[in-house]
Amino acid sequence: MKSLRVLIADDDGVTLMVLRKTLTEMGHQVVAEAADGQQAVALVKQHAPDMVILDIRMPQMDGLATCRAIQAINATPVIILSAHSEAGLGSEAASAGADAYLVKPFTAAQLGPAIELALANKQKISQMNEQLETRKLVERAKGILMRETGMDEETAYLTLQKAARNENKKMADVARALILAEQLRQSNGKPATQRMRR
Repeated sequence: MKSLRVLIADDDGVTLMVLRKTLTEMGHQVVAEAADGQQAVALVKQHAPDMVILDIRMPQMDGLATCRAIQAINATPVIILSAHSEAGLGSEAASAGADAYLVKPFTAAQLGPAIELALANKQKISQMNEQLETRKLVERAKGILMRETGMDEETAYLTLQKAARNENKKMADVARALILAEQLRQSNGKPATQRMRR
């Protein structure tokens, strides 16, 4: 696992010390520490950490609200810590955008897999978002081809696929280029599909 830049947040100084020591021994760098949720959110904006580990119960803003605020800033992986193993807290944490949930006290042997799980969850979400974005671009580009050339949907898709293969590019890139060409065409009157070969 690569070294991560981690922000830690807990209102308990002992937990912060244990986290700092454990993360450092694991080869990670603690870039900032916060004693409450509001401070954690401000520090995320300032430091852009690779990961955030925070307590579920903190003053000013609890861990769940803090997690939601962090996810609104960017898709930073978040691990929620709790001294309570109450049923439902893990689900609440996941609903708030947390990628892993760990009950205190914890060991390095438990923290390591939680970090890996959080990273894997974020990567999976990122891939799904990328696939969705690609699909939207391809659908839009197909629509342009169908409208400008009279192609049916399957032919438009195959045309995009062939262009991607011929240009050794991803379909999303070809679709993006066609959409941009369409926008330029609208401003100067030339067909966006001139470059597309059937």
